[in-house]
Amino acid sequence: MGYESKTFSLTIAEMREFAGFAEHEQRFIERSLDIALARNDAFKSWSGSPADQRAIRGQYLAYRELRQLRGMIPAGDGFDGLEGLMGPLMRISAQDIALEQIDCFSAYRFLYERLLGAAVRPFLPAAFCAAAALPQIRPERRRMLLQSLSEAAATAPAWSGKEPAFYPEKVEVEAA
Repeated sequence: MGYESKTFSLTIAEMREFAGFAEHEQRFIERSLDIALARNDAFKSWSGSPADQRAIRGQYLAYRELRQLRGMIPAGDGFDGLEGLMGPLMRISAQDIALEQIDCFSAYRFLYERLLGAAVRPFLPAAFCAAAALPQIRPERRRMLLQSLSEAAATAPAWSGKEPAFYPEKVEVEAA
């Protein structure tokens, strides 16, 4: 199978995974990517209410750290530099999880591997568990979120280094 075929297959698999998320999770991922990647004037296209505007502003402020975090992802099995990544990653993750638009680890992983790249994948189960277990998250949500992390994801011996190929974005439908 050629390079283009493999990329096409990966893109289709990622599209299918995205299609399997709840509608509110899909919208949240699209909005978050719009904010992080400065696409589509996120404030105009996503803010409907004052609460939406506050949430978008909070994400915008938090996501300003993402570029710096990409450069802080530790390579190898050592613990050097881990606190520089995990503290901010957990805080940003907790802020997103507290918005109650992400219901499972899969949707969280899908978003964060696009926000930070493939190199962050091994750190996502730990950041997700830490953020989801915080007392600021309602107990019933904590239970649901933590139970969504599969044993396979929590104990994966290795993660793919292949960068995401599919970045979903909001498409405006024009009225006929």
